[in-house]
Amino acid sequence: MKTGKVVLLVVGTILSLLGMLLGAAALILGVLYVIQRDKGYLTTPTETFRTTSSALLSERVDLFLDEPAPPGFRTEDIGRFLVRATATAPEREIFVGIGPTRDVEAYLANVAHTVITEVQFDPFDASYREIPGDEPAAAPNEQPFWDASAVGVGTQQAQWMVREGSWTVVVMNADGSPGVDVRLQAGAHIDLLGPLALGALAGAVVLLILGLPLLLAGAIGLGRHGPPPAHRPAYGAADATPTPAPQHQVRAYPVHLRGELDEPLSRWLWLVKWVIAIPHYLVLFFLNVAFVFATLAAGVAIVVTGRYPRALFDFNVGVLRWNWRVAFYTYSALGTDRYPPFSLHRTDYPADLEVDYPQRLSRGLVLIKWWLLAIPHYLVLAVLAGGWLGGWSIGVATGNGADNATGNGTWAFGSLLGVLVLFAALAVLFTGTYPRGLFDFVMGINRWLYRVWAYAALMRDEYPPFHFDQGPHDPGERADTAPPPGPAASSSVPDHSPTREPPRL
Repeated sequence: MKTGKVVLLVVGTILSLLGMLLGAAALILGVLYVIQRDKGYLTTPTETFRTTSSALLSERVDLFLDEPAPPGFRTEDIGRFLVRATATAPEREIFVGIGPTRDVEAYLANVAHTVITEVQFDPFDASYREIPGDEPAAAPNEQPFWDASAVGVGTQQAQWMVREGSWTVVVMNADGSPGVDVRLQAGAHIDLLGPLALGALAGAVVLLILGLPLLLAGAIGLGRHGPPPAHRPAYGAADATPTPAPQHQVRAYPVHLRGELDEPLSRWLWLVKWVIAIPHYLVLFFLNVAFVFATLAAGVAIVVTGRYPRALFDFNVGVLRWNWRVAFYTYSALGTDRYPPFSLHRTDYPADLEVDYPQRLSRGLVLIKWWLLAIPHYLVLAVLAGGWLGGWSIGVATGNGADNATGNGTWAFGSLLGVLVLFAALAVLFTGTYPRGLFDFVMGINRWLYRVWAYAALMRDEYPPFHFDQGPHDPGERADTAPPPGPAASSSVPDHSPTREPPRL
């Protein structure tokens, strides 16, 4: 791969990814801004807090104490904070106030009070820290240090303009008596929310304008490598004479996945392949991000022209091929101990993938096949392949319904493919042999996965079949390499020798 194109791809991927993250942040900030504009405040759910002591306190909130605010920045421009309190007893007068932490601590120095240390919602749960004391509390409304306060029957609301300093929220009975039982709600109005959303959106646009052309230029440059070479002999048969391609080759589906079991396999190497493959994982991170953006660009081109740009197609096929090689080497198959090459192109590696280039594609299917039409396959593959598609688990009764509700007592098994590969790894560890039937079934799951992946990536319009095509080769390739009928074909064992791949159209 050309160094310049790789640099373009990496820089473009980083800029585009940062642009997408900023875009997502802008979307979230924009939604929050709309909610705040319509309701006035962004609020928490209203929940009940109670204590037998004389006061409920928040933990101290420090604003710009360790690091001063930037020059020209006023903390008052941040926004407003809101506390609403309603006594559970309708006739009870309630007090809510926000004051400097130092004054609040002096006021309640010898008074029993409770600090709310942690709050979580859905389900609601609050943690408290009890501070002992033996003196009665003076009436809170008579204290002069409150920056914002409210007192009375029913719902009381204190609105506070955010300012520099250390602050504490206090909720008490109006007469300072012990036993506070209230429903509380907190809210915030952030004046900077709108400017932050616009700034994030502007940054996202700039990064995408800079990054996407670089990414696509790198992808096109790496994908524009001409027609793929003919299939080399499978690993272990490099000296064999290639078999000419048949004139009429029958293939079940235009996504061709090959994986030759490369025995003998090391008994222990599979234990550390996750470490050995880290360089590939790092490269594939950038390639897969570029794959997504290249697919989006290809989708636009298909809608406009009905064709998948050939250079982008070859690049995306190369990314799929790279993913499959690493998956075959690691924990999607463990089919070889030969380290995968760092290449998008076809090689003599024992695992390979090819997708027939379509001359025309449906403009309408681009909009629905990758999500709507592929949903049945996604559901099946969530069980078969797991990973980014999901997984499956079995709940185990523990005799405690609360435990099951929180996820305790559950055994996670991942996916069928992961379990099968684990069995294969144990077989290699103890016997030195990979069970052939197990390998063929693993190949069938992977073949299904990559067919759906190519379909969802807009590479073909043919709907993937709902069946396993097991073994190292696609069905059509096995048929091409099978011996002709007659006396010479008396053996019942199919011939899995490799064939020479015809060039793509």
